[in-house]
Amino acid sequence: TLRLLFSSLWCHFVVILIQTQQTVLAAVGEDAEVSCQLLETKDVLQVTWQKISPDAETNVATYNKYFGQRVNDGFTEKFGFKYTGLQNCSIVIRNVTEQDEGCYRCLFNTYPEGAFTGRTCLQLHEPVVDVRESNSTEEWVVSCSATGRPAPTVTLSVSQQDLSFSQYNTVSVSNTNATFTVTTTAVLSGSRKHSTQVGFILSSVLLVAFISVAALIFAHHRTKSHNR
Repeated sequence: TLRLLFSSLWCHFVVILIQTQQTVLAAVGEDAEVSCQLLETKDVLQVTWQKISPDAETNVATYNKYFGQRVNDGFTEKFGFKYTGLQNCSIVIRNVTEQDEGCYRCLFNTYPEGAFTGRTCLQLHEPVVDVRESNSTEEWVVSCSATGRPAPTVTLSVSQQDLSFSQYNTVSVSNTNATFTVTTTAVLSGSRKHSTQVGFILSSVLLVAFISVAALIFAHHRTKSHNR
């Protein structure tokens, strides 16, 4: 009984030694950063990063005390180091695709205590776009929502010169998984004689690239003609 109790306490102690995000959110095409920090100073010989799949755990990159950083063959285009350190280390997953979604493990290999491990999971997300007509035939209410950590910035833009946005409103909601859902709503006004492209620019402190999502809003008189 004492041995089981000691093992349970030791496992709990190991878990809290590693600080990492439980979930990292990214959209297709973005770069995603995955990081781990060892909260107590240890004699770390190597930090190893693994991609966890249902049937295997694949080493993708290592940072060694004596030999420095190395991304394994077959992964050099996809992975790179953002920050290298034996107590704090992070990698970047470039140009995220659906195949990159899943969990990643960091291992701080120490002597003589062995490996301390942490795990974080990459989850894909897409912005939610909603376009609805108001009571006026010259107005549309346009909204776009995006979820991320830290809170993303959502900006609306329109390509047609005789259209403009007004009554901007942005709401940020904190989620239970430490992410934020930001929704920006605005009224699109003006003459819509042709189809109109509305752009949604999403940006975050952690992202270098800007992701554009386009929605086509068709002229009101075209909608009416289809309904006849």
